[in-house]
Amino acid sequence: MATRQIQFREALREAMAEEMRRDDRVFLMGEEVAYYNGAYKVSQGMLEEFGDKRIIDAPISENGFAGLAVGAAMYGLRPIIEFMSWSFSLVAADQLLNNVPKMLYMSGGQWGCPVVFRGNNGAGGQLGSTHSWCVEALYANVPGLKIAIPSNAHDAKGLLKSAIRDDDPVFFLESERMLSDKGEVPEGEYTVPFGRAELRTEGTDCTVVSFGRPVNFCVEAARELEKEGVTVDVLDMRTVRPLDIGAVVRSIKKTGRVVVVDQCWPFASVASEVITQVCERAFDSLDHQPLRVNTDDVPTPYAKTLEAEYLPHKGKIVQAVKAALHRL
Repeated sequence: MATRQIQFREALREAMAEEMRRDDRVFLMGEEVAYYNGAYKVSQGMLEEFGDKRIIDAPISENGFAGLAVGAAMYGLRPIIEFMSWSFSLVAADQLLNNVPKMLYMSGGQWGCPVVFRGNNGAGGQLGSTHSWCVEALYANVPGLKIAIPSNAHDAKGLLKSAIRDDDPVFFLESERMLSDKGEVPEGEYTVPFGRAELRTEGTDCTVVSFGRPVNFCVEAARELEKEGVTVDVLDMRTVRPLDIGAVVRSIKKTGRVVVVDQCWPFASVASEVITQVCERAFDSLDHQPLRVNTDDVPTPYAKTLEAEYLPHKGKIVQAVKAALHRL
């Protein structure tokens, strides 16, 4: 299948447009998604093709349009709801946490809630503490929903198409800092399945597990470590609900060591859950205690230099791998 280089945002747009052409039940709603093409131009041009009945500008009321999506999904439509930032999803917490994931169970299987909630997650670059939330650890605690976090344009398109077709609610977490990144994306039809990790680099000394934007830092760290004769498996989880723990265990049985890189805060993070499952399933294969690299356990700093140091980065990952190998 032929590929071309396109931006992350273009991959998201293609996924939505293709699914809207395929299924007339799909619509997009969010702040400025229509006449202003979205805050980050992800929906640019979609109003002209699909019209204002399917590309719908919402008022600044996440609780309101998240609630509308619940009702629309119960009546057979398949909404895509764009949050300008996942930080703003917190004002719709009752809809997202108490209604969306529980609807199928509470209705005895009569009504599902096939909504895709998508938007920018994590520190976007000097946006301050209240606009820089990484919500995956918070939302992953709730059964009944799925969470996808792509690290590149190829997976962004394939995972989003899978999300739109899924009969369960999907929280789709993007990164503002990756929207202009280019990657190879096939020209033809494809999807990326949920719950299947991808091996980004291969090695024998340590397993490095990550998802979303930090995967790229892990690959950078792997290249740096290779200069010193250390090779690592970098596993891109792609989804954290469901989590492909089997891929992690298989890698650890080869390497004997694991470092989990996660842009959430460390306490009760996704990294915490991954390490717990590793200890439950692969404890006897470990030659060193599992280690993790998270954001620092403080509110997100505004200062550019402090924010960069607060986040997971290549240097922290290299140090963690060396610690697991007793090479510090």
